[in-house]
Amino acid sequence: MASTASHPSPRFYWWVAVVLAVITALEIAVGSMKFFAPVKVVGLYLLGGVKFAAVVGLFMHLKFDKPIYRSLFLVGLAGAVPIFIVLLLTFNRLT
Repeated sequence: MASTASHPSPRFYWWVAVVLAVITALEIAVGSMKFFAPVKVVGLYLLGGVKFAAVVGLFMHLKFDKPIYRSLFLVGLAGAVPIFIVLLLTFNRLT
């Protein structure tokens, strides 16, 4: 059962969709530019992180649900990120 906080209007979700589309366009632009690779990678990670937070927090309704659901998601995420990094390092994909 969801918390008693009211959900935003459809207009809010349209604005979030527009912002996500702009971030996606920036990701494509940064990915196609030819400049110092580490700067490009950091930029793409930052843009992806912002987009991930917006999708999880707003479209998946974690912002509006009970705090326990957010906590459970964050615990899983905290475990998944190190595993993903180790996997990338194992196959030499992070450097």
